[in-house]
Amino acid sequence: MKVSFFSLASGSSGNCYYLGTPDYGILIDAGIGLRTIRKVLKERSIDLSRIMAVLVTHDHADHIKTVGCLGERCAIPVYATELVHQGINRSRYVEDKLVASKRLVYKEKAFAIRDFVITPFEVPHDSTDNVGYYIECAHHRFTFITDVGHVTETIRKYMRLANYLILEANYDEEMLRFGTYPAFLKERVASPTGHLSNREAAELLATHYQPHLKNVWLCHLSRDNNHPELASKTVDERLYREGIRVGKDVMLIALKRTTPSDLYEFE
Repeated sequence: MKVSFFSLASGSSGNCYYLGTPDYGILIDAGIGLRTIRKVLKERSIDLSRIMAVLVTHDHADHIKTVGCLGERCAIPVYATELVHQGINRSRYVEDKLVASKRLVYKEKAFAIRDFVITPFEVPHDSTDNVGYYIECAHHRFTFITDVGHVTETIRKYMRLANYLILEANYDEEMLRFGTYPAFLKERVASPTGHLSNREAAELLATHYQPHLKNVWLCHLSRDNNHPELASKTVDERLYREGIRVGKDVMLIALKRTTPSDLYEFE
C-alpha cells in the first residue's frame, strides 16, 4: 500500500502533519488555520472530506488552534487522551469546544482508523498531557515524537520500531544560552518537561539507530534558537561518528517552520 507524508507546518507558531493512503488520510495536530489547511491539502489534490481523523499530541495552542473547527464544524473525529481533551476545551485558543467529535485514546493501547493501527505513548512535556504516536499501515511504521522534555525508555522503544521518524530538534544549546529569551523561558525550554535540543535528538538517533530506519524528519525547530542547516548538521555529524551515513543509510530532512514540506510517498 502506498503511504504519503508531508508537513503542513512545524514550529512554535503552528504544527500540522498529514499521513495518508491514496483514498484517505489523517492529520496529526492542527495548530494552523483552517484556510491554510484546506489550501495546502488542495495543492496536493486532497479534499478535506478525505480526512478521517485528527490525532492530537497535546493541548498547547500551536497544536490545537483548529481542532475545534475541524471536529465540530467539519465533523472530523478528534482523538486525544481525556486530559488533553479537557485542556482543549479549556483553551482560549479553541473557539469550538469538542463534543460530538471527541474520541478518547489511551496510552499504549492500539486502535484502528481504517488501515492505520495507532498506538499513543507517553512523552514528557509541560502540557496538560502529551503523547507521541506510533502508526502502522501495512509494512510502513511511522513514529511521531514532538515536544519532548527528555528522552525516556518508552520514546526509545517506539523510535527503534520506526521506518519513518518525525523527531523534535527544537533548539541549539548555544543559541538558547546566549539568545534573547528571558531566563525563565530559557529554563523552561531546556527543562526535563520542555523541548529536545539538536544535540539530544542527535544522540538519540546515533545510539538507537536501526537499519530499517529509512527517513528522519526533524520537526518543531525554534525560530529564535535554531536553523534547519544547524539542526541537520548536528545530527549528521553525530551519526557520522557512529558510521551512519546520511543520504546512504538514512535520509535526513529538517522541516520548515511555516511552509509545507515536499510530499513524500512510500510503496
